[in-house]
Amino acid sequence: MESLLLEYLPILIFFGVAIGLSVVLLLASQVLARQRPDPEKLSAYECGFEAFDDARSRFDVRFYLVAILFIIFDLEVAFLFPWAVALPETGVFGFWSMVIFLAILTVGFIYEWKKGALEWE
Repeated sequence: MESLLLEYLPILIFFGVAIGLSVVLLLASQVLARQRPDPEKLSAYECGFEAFDDARSRFDVRFYLVAILFIIFDLEVAFLFPWAVALPETGVFGFWSMVIFLAILTVGFIYEWKKGALEWE
């Protein structure tokens, strides 16, 4: 039983170092950095409207469009990692199926670029 617990010692040391370093960095930023919040720093951040307003207020549909486009291309990258790891096992078929997948997403990207979906104004 003792040898089994000794195998987990490096993980415990890693967690201890990570927590200790996090605490030291947070305290150092509070002590060393200037703490002068102004209205600009305390304003709504990247959402376009105040965070604690009426939930039924109207806002621009472009926020939804940007979120959907982000999810689409984020999923593309999420599919690339397991594909890259499994590429030796999948062989030529796996390579060309990913090339087709990326080509379809590239055509979609060009289409939305031409339609002006990426323009904010």
